[in-house]
Amino acid sequence: MPFRTHILCVASRTVDSPELLEALKARVAQGPIHVTLLSPTPWSERADAQKRVDAAIAALTKEGIEAQGVLGDADPIVAVQATWDPGRFDDVLVSTFASPFSAWMRVDLPHRVQKLTDCTVHHVEAGPWRPPRPPAPVPQRERSGLLPSVLSLMRARTRRSGEAHARY
Repeated sequence: MPFRTHILCVASRTVDSPELLEALKARVAQGPIHVTLLSPTPWSERADAQKRVDAAIAALTKEGIEAQGVLGDADPIVAVQATWDPGRFDDVLVSTFASPFSAWMRVDLPHRVQKLTDCTVHHVEAGPWRPPRPPAPVPQRERSGLLPSVLSLMRARTRRSGEAHARY
């Protein structure tokens, strides 16, 4: 049985990005791999993160790459520290958005993970962050003409003035 490289892949919103999938497919050319997708995620976003991780695992499995997913602490360094096992992983891959859009690059995450793990860390940049699509616009009500609006205002005034006369 050939040696299998175990890769810890740290990615949050880019976990299911085409750039990450391509990088892992390119890595398979060097030999068989097993990927552990670590997605640092706040508790409030766990459901969405799990869907992204599941989609990424499905895409990797379709390509013949063994993969498993783990949701970690929202702080990526804490998540790596909790997951890292030097006897289990051979390489680390950090996936971020492109530099000007990435909070992880602003804190120099790939180098911080390298210092923490004392392991080779590869970096993959996914396309720029795109905000979620806005909800579909609410269809406009069909506008009625001016006459119904004027009539409803006149009715309302008539009712109010009738109430005022009834009180006196």
